[in-house]
Amino acid sequence: MTRRGHSQQIEQLIRTLSDQGITDERVLEAIRTVPRHAFVPEDLRDQAWDNNALPLAQGQTISQPFIVALMSQALALTGQERVLEIGTGSGYQAAVLSKLARDVVTIERIPELSRTARELLDRLGFENVTIFEGDGSTGIGEAGDWDAIMVTAGAPEIPQALLGQLRENGGRMVVPVGPPGDQRLILLERHGRRHTQTDLGPVAFVPLVGSAGWPDAGD
Repeated sequence: MTRRGHSQQIEQLIRTLSDQGITDERVLEAIRTVPRHAFVPEDLRDQAWDNNALPLAQGQTISQPFIVALMSQALALTGQERVLEIGTGSGYQAAVLSKLARDVVTIERIPELSRTARELLDRLGFENVTIFEGDGSTGIGEAGDWDAIMVTAGAPEIPQALLGQLRENGGRMVVPVGPPGDQRLILLERHGRRHTQTDLGPVAFVPLVGSAGWPDAGD
């Protein structure tokens, strides 16, 4: 595809996201500038800028651009935040977050995905993203460590351990909750020991596997 055709696909996607309610210009610019085609399998790159989820290795997916944008917008990032992502996958969502926050830490439990995401993000120059390999369902760090947390897999219930790691005054977390086929995207905002909760609508994510998530089907 020519550079012009590529650019036209991107701008069509941005118009589609705007029509679907993505109004944060910083989020739209991040979607525009992060090369999504670099994060999808080579045989699917002609679909990289379609507004669809695409399959990855190990039964995982790269989320639909609308969902990436919706979750990013929900965190209301200004550029100064420390953000924790649970579920690195291809690294695409972390790359988008890196354009919106000061520092991004992301955790991936599948070694192959962790390794390839790290190599790709390094090669593309995303210097403010750090990847850890392991069980992210209980987070990483201490109480109040994170300004925002994004969970990119469906949890069986609101992850209390992650909620406790949010900054007390206005920390925000977005997380899919519920079993496969019946998940809701939930935005939580912490206020001391209390939190508010907003339902952002139905979604479809792979399960959050881990000690505070769903059991591994291979166990």
